[in-house]
Amino acid sequence: MRSLTLGACRATQVVDLFPTVSPEIVVREARLEDCWEVAETHCSSFFPEYSFPLDFVLRVDRLVGMLSGFSIPPGCRRTCLVAVIGGSVGDTFLFGTEDFKIGGFDGKFSLNKGYVTGILTIDTVADFLPRKGPLRQRRTGIAYISNVAVRERFRRKGIAKRLIAKAEAQAKSWGCRAVALHCDLNNPGATKLYKDQGFRCIKVPEGANWPQPKTAPNVKFNFMMKLLNTPTTTA
Repeated sequence: MRSLTLGACRATQVVDLFPTVSPEIVVREARLEDCWEVAETHCSSFFPEYSFPLDFVLRVDRLVGMLSGFSIPPGCRRTCLVAVIGGSVGDTFLFGTEDFKIGGFDGKFSLNKGYVTGILTIDTVADFLPRKGPLRQRRTGIAYISNVAVRERFRRKGIAKRLIAKAEAQAKSWGCRAVALHCDLNNPGATKLYKDQGFRCIKVPEGANWPQPKTAPNVKFNFMMKLLNTPTTTA
C-alpha cells in the first residue's frame, strides 16, 4: 500500500511524556484509508475545545489539506507517520475500490474509528528552516518534523517517542544528515522529551528572521535540531 503525504504544518507540541512503550502499537506510513483518522487525531489534539459544528468543519479542512499535500517542490519528500493499534492492521473494515483513484492512491476508506493513536509529519520541503546564503536558497539534507500529536487516552505510553524514532529512520533513508522541529516555549514537557531524544535548542541569531510555523501570533517556539548520528539519552 502506498503512503499518504501531508501538506499543512503545525508545531510539534502535543506529545506524551513518559516512555512506557505499548507493545500493541505499530508505527508505519499513513495510507489513504487512514486520512479521516489522521484528521480526527490532529484536530482533537490541537483543538480540543472546539465543538460541533466547528470541530467537524476543522476536520474536513484538515482532510482537504492532507489530500492537497501531494504538490511539493521537485526533489522534496513528505510523508505522514501514524501509530496504530496493532490489532487494527489486519482488521480494518474498508469500502471503495482500487479502480477509484485519488492522487495516485486506491479509493479505499476505513470505517474503523479510533485505531490511529498518534501522528507525525516529516518532510524535506524546508519551509520552516532558515534559508541559505544571500540568495536565500532552500536548505537540503535536513528533514523537518511537525504535527506531532497523540490522542489523549493513549498518552504516556511512549508513542511520540516511537513516532520520532521512525521519523529519524525515514530521514536517514532520504539521505538527510539531521532533523529539525519547532517546539512551543510554553510546553516544557515536550521540550524535555525532544532533548531526551538528542535534540538541542538552536539560538536564533539576533536580528535574524527565521521562519516559524503558522499558529497563533502570540506563540513562541524553540527551534531544535538533532544530528542523526547523535546518540539519545535514556529517560
